[in-house]
Amino acid sequence: MLVYVDDIILTGNNPRLINHIIQQLSTKFAIQDMGQLSYFLGIEVVPKGKDLILSQKKYISDLIHKAGLSQSKPVNSPMEINSNLALGDSPQLVDPAQFRQIVGALQYLYLTLSRPDITFAVNKVCQFMHSPTENHWSAIKRILWYLHGTSNFGLLIQQNSAPVIHAYTDAHDHSLTAFSDADWAGSLDDRRSTGGYAIYLGSNLISWRARKQRTVSRSSTEAEYKALADTVAELTWLEALLKELHVSMTSAPILWCDNLGATYLSANPVFHARTKHVEIDFHFVREKVAQKQLSVQFIKTEDQIADVFTKPLSSKRFLLLRSKLQVAPRP
Repeated sequence: MLVYVDDIILTGNNPRLINHIIQQLSTKFAIQDMGQLSYFLGIEVVPKGKDLILSQKKYISDLIHKAGLSQSKPVNSPMEINSNLALGDSPQLVDPAQFRQIVGALQYLYLTLSRPDITFAVNKVCQFMHSPTENHWSAIKRILWYLHGTSNFGLLIQQNSAPVIHAYTDAHDHSLTAFSDADWAGSLDDRRSTGGYAIYLGSNLISWRARKQRTVSRSSTEAEYKALADTVAELTWLEALLKELHVSMTSAPILWCDNLGATYLSANPVFHARTKHVEIDFHFVREKVAQKQLSVQFIKTEDQIADVFTKPLSSKRFLLLRSKLQVAPRP
């Protein structure tokens, strides 16, 4: 039972038990049974055979109309590949209020399990809320143009899901698979790196993130290892949550990283002097690996799904990774 203020979702594999709970609730509270789940907190639940698509088509349409871009021409990706946004990169916006309102609305799209494909682009423009420029507003419009052409897309949730990456693992449906990546020193303003991850249960994407790291990394290995540690923290939390829900894992989580240095560091018991400044993260990840609660493995960069959360990509590369994120059109 999922409760948000006075909205409730009941789910389970026993219809008689669900009906019994509804009857019991109605004896204590004035509730209204809305029937089969179709709309919740602005998210439309669209059946696709035995699967579901979580869609926010109406929300997107209203947002585009509010921004005055209803007649705009769609684009294939939310960010240009050569986009280099920075503080003071163009004249200041005269009235930044609309910028902040649109950015706040865009955050709700990728934070509510609907559009992970815009995560990096929205995270990037969020960094300029305090002092937006005309270039930053152009980046916002680019995101909206992309959403305008993909408003009927949503997150696909499959009932019977196979492992997300067959070529690398023999994981089962009830197993966690994670992808971790970092863009070293990608910020032009402070040279901090952007870390990102994608975590799957079977082939269903259940958690993702793009975030600028809190400290400057002195090497790509350090940036990748910090991103890896953040991913392990999220995996640990998800494992605890699934255990609470009585979902048993068939195998230890596999974490795929495209940096050999970070991969070796997670399993190497020798702690080199050059990595003393990441000691806490090292012991956190290393302990999980040593106890066989986690497997950190190397993956080729071209197969790294989390790449979409750390940097602007070409349209071809972006569209490929979008399909891996299970972002699909409504039937």
